[in-house]
Amino acid sequence: MADDEEVLEPGRRPDWRTFARWFGLACLIAASFLGGYVAWLLWGTGITTQRAQDELRPGIEQQIANQRSPSASRPIVPGSAYAVIEIPRIGLNMVVVQGIDTASLEAGPGHYPDTADPWDPTGRVAIAGHRTTYLHPFFDLNEVQLGDQITLLTAYGTYTYSVTRNFVLPSDTSGVVLTQTKAPSLVLTTCNPRYSASQRLIVEAARVRSPVRVSSAA
Repeated sequence: MADDEEVLEPGRRPDWRTFARWFGLACLIAASFLGGYVAWLLWGTGITTQRAQDELRPGIEQQIANQRSPSASRPIVPGSAYAVIEIPRIGLNMVVVQGIDTASLEAGPGHYPDTADPWDPTGRVAIAGHRTTYLHPFFDLNEVQLGDQITLLTAYGTYTYSVTRNFVLPSDTSGVVLTQTKAPSLVLTTCNPRYSASQRLIVEAARVRSPVRVSSAA
């Protein structure tokens, strides 16, 4: 037997090298677990969202193709398709769902139920979205510039907004942006900076185009 081969004899206590090896192995296992968890958060969760988007899109696209008058609008069930949002600047085209609870936001950007609808004559439409998980719809929202267009396609018409502000607020004061407005407007909210929830990135926009309604009066 080679002199440098380590053998634990009965009753012999392990030396520091044995503890170091076990500690190193434990660190490797923990790092692998943590790395896998982070990978799931950043990319794996997108599988859930993509599946939801694929299920929701056919229905909302059919509604968009067969638009109705806002006078025929009905309450939208939480978690169901609400609209399609398009932001050309960041290449975004996703189904917006009704609600901002955890399950709803895992399916896509979510409409704050207590805020206005795009087809309302006044008020602010508010939409929240993840920035780094669940397909991260608002990952590049910071790149949106003044004057950029944001479009909401709904069962009651297509509504276009022009960006007026892009700014950041502390999370505990960001609720002020949900205040309703007299003129029809839109606000998008997401976490800031990326991979943190200490702030909120806010994009505000004014409605500049809505469907032309033809009067049915003779």
